[in-house]
Amino acid sequence: MAGDKTVAELAAEIKRDLMASVADVRAIAEEALSKAKAGETLSETIKGSADEALTKMNGLKANFDTLEQKMAREGASHDQDQRTLGQKFVAMDDFKSMASAPRNGQAVNMQVKADITTARTDAPGSVGAGINPNRLPGVQALPQQRMTVRQLLMPGRTDGPLIQYLQETGFTNNAASVAEGGLKPQSDMQLTDKSITTKVIAHWFRVSKQTLSDVAQIESLLDTRLLFGLEFEEERQMLYGDGEGENLAGIIPQATDFAVPVGARAATQTLDVLRLAMLQSALALFPATGHVLNPIDWDNIIGLKDADGRYIIGNPQGTATPTLWGLPVVPTPAMAVGKFLTGAFQLGAQIFDQWDSRIEVGFQNDDFVRNKVTILAEERLALAVYRPEAFIYGNTAVAAA
Repeated sequence: MAGDKTVAELAAEIKRDLMASVADVRAIAEEALSKAKAGETLSETIKGSADEALTKMNGLKANFDTLEQKMAREGASHDQDQRTLGQKFVAMDDFKSMASAPRNGQAVNMQVKADITTARTDAPGSVGAGINPNRLPGVQALPQQRMTVRQLLMPGRTDGPLIQYLQETGFTNNAASVAEGGLKPQSDMQLTDKSITTKVIAHWFRVSKQTLSDVAQIESLLDTRLLFGLEFEEERQMLYGDGEGENLAGIIPQATDFAVPVGARAATQTLDVLRLAMLQSALALFPATGHVLNPIDWDNIIGLKDADGRYIIGNPQGTATPTLWGLPVVPTPAMAVGKFLTGAFQLGAQIFDQWDSRIEVGFQNDDFVRNKVTILAEERLALAVYRPEAFIYGNTAVAAA
């Protein structure tokens, strides 16, 4: 029975099974390779056999590794004397001598010393408190989102808080060939005055001076976290800001609704929706330069497989930048699930920075006498959307017919 076998016997048995499993996998691989060289298509039977053999081999390997670790631990423990106090006592030479020739008044003494352990309790042999912990340096920070929506837009700077510009709202192109002496046609363009002001995005932490002094990494951690918070709110404002109060005038409230262009093939999946959005943008004479999606929607896209179970987009082991039809894809939680934004970001909008993101440290109220400091992060910027028709916004789901 397996329960009567030693760890070494079980390990040897599993090792034999593992070697046999490796041989099976090698045989299947050689068969598949020969068929591939001959131009033959691998059957589902071969694929299933390969998956089953690999699964079995991986399971046996894991069991073998576990038993090897257990044998190593047991080997280390066997190096120590595992006998009880009674067994140690009867094995002493003095006890054996007394047992063979007992005499009145004779006694045998055995000095018992506590085993040295790593316990931290108040007991003999406990030396755990004297062991220095292996403390990892720094602070294990939370994951941060990689901001890229700003990178899609045209950068700019401003020295004043008020920015005025003309926004094109319509264009009628009547250009045509004209005969000699003929009346030339008139085209039409509709423009509207737009005014935007720079907005401040800011937040702060309060921290004691003792903390800044005692924990060397805390200041840089706070700085990094403060700047990350600015970037996250900036991205949300650039997408959804309603322009009211201290909010930016975001792209999505001004974007054009998605509609399948007349004469185009209807969408059957999300990839078709994004392709048609690119077409809609191109027909408006603003070829798209990027897509913005929620990470969930992007994951649904890259998870698509063909009839043979192969991923349609990319190699799971690849490290390529997310793209669709040569355009960068920005997966960001700032975008709502089930929505997309496609457009000509470089032509359609521009960021104006008045204050770059910055960190300031100072006192407020009675901070000075309480040994506290306030660390503030802020930026001041505006977003101008020049051409709303350059951006297409809609649902990633296919509309019902």
